[in-house]
Amino acid sequence: MNRLPRCFLLVLQAALTQSHAAAQPLLLPTANHALFEPGSEEKFFAGTVGKSWTTGMFGCVRSDGWQMHEGLDIKCLQRDSRGEPADPVLATADGAVVYFSTKPSLSNYGNYLVLRHRVDGLEIYSLYAHLKKIRDDLQPGQNVQAGEPIATLGRTSNTREGISKDRAHVHFELNLFVNDRFSTWFKKAFPNQRNDHGEWNGQNLLGLDPRLVLLEEHRQGTNFSLVHFMRHQTELCRVLARTAHFPWLSRYPALIEQNSLAEREGAAGYEISLNYNGVPFRLVPRAASEIKSKVRFQLLSVNEAEYRKNPCRRLVVKRGGRWELGRNGQLLLELLTD
Repeated sequence: MNRLPRCFLLVLQAALTQSHAAAQPLLLPTANHALFEPGSEEKFFAGTVGKSWTTGMFGCVRSDGWQMHEGLDIKCLQRDSRGEPADPVLATADGAVVYFSTKPSLSNYGNYLVLRHRVDGLEIYSLYAHLKKIRDDLQPGQNVQAGEPIATLGRTSNTREGISKDRAHVHFELNLFVNDRFSTWFKKAFPNQRNDHGEWNGQNLLGLDPRLVLLEEHRQGTNFSLVHFMRHQTELCRVLARTAHFPWLSRYPALIEQNSLAEREGAAGYEISLNYNGVPFRLVPRAASEIKSKVRFQLLSVNEAEYRKNPCRRLVVKRGGRWELGRNGQLLLELLTD
């Protein structure tokens, strides 16, 4: 059993009671603001070839709902004399450069850039992909300001079909970071696969829907709270993990709920609520006396309506009328808690 340290509880309490009035707003990453114009979705989203604009949204929007798209594909507005995209790509918030790749052959993101932000007390990572060019002077650790140009929109990728001029777009994500021991976990989980991007492999970033975040912020203005948005995700499933120490707990304490029994007896595990993209948005410490199962991960419940609506991550599966963790769900929880 492990008691929650008093200093950790104080940090948690501060996070839970933090005023969101000081939270910096998130900005769209280009001058294309059609997202905020009702009925103008086709001007904003770049759909896949032969499909509607909805395939440029976040979520289970591809392959008849069975393929996850982890960001927004935002259309370009400006082109040069050759018809190539020329839009400046802008930092969505104040933050710092943490990673970029200028070798498009190494990722279907093509040239991509990742920034770290603190928004409403949460550590958030924005990702900008398919870039034509990343600003020459940017270096890891360098601070940037909200709205500052950081790159030029493009169409780089390593996919076989490529991205045509008419579909040029920036792929934009808002993510939470899973585990700073990702490289070790990946080598163990996939011993025969390459990891060209270290901790900044896309599997180590869990996305929120930027469209919903930006629309809610646009609607609520200074009343918008990203923490509140996070805590009110729709639950796909709940899992009990028999482990009390993993990086997510210290990185995202605002997502932890208090449990007086675990505070008195010590935490022996956590009950974790996951949304359909696998984001752990609610974590409740559990004392040893509350944990009956001996398995590492126990599936407690499944929201079948949410699964039918958003099945593409395949985190849970139904076999013989009984819900179980799928392989993807098992791998995600292993990465989360390793």
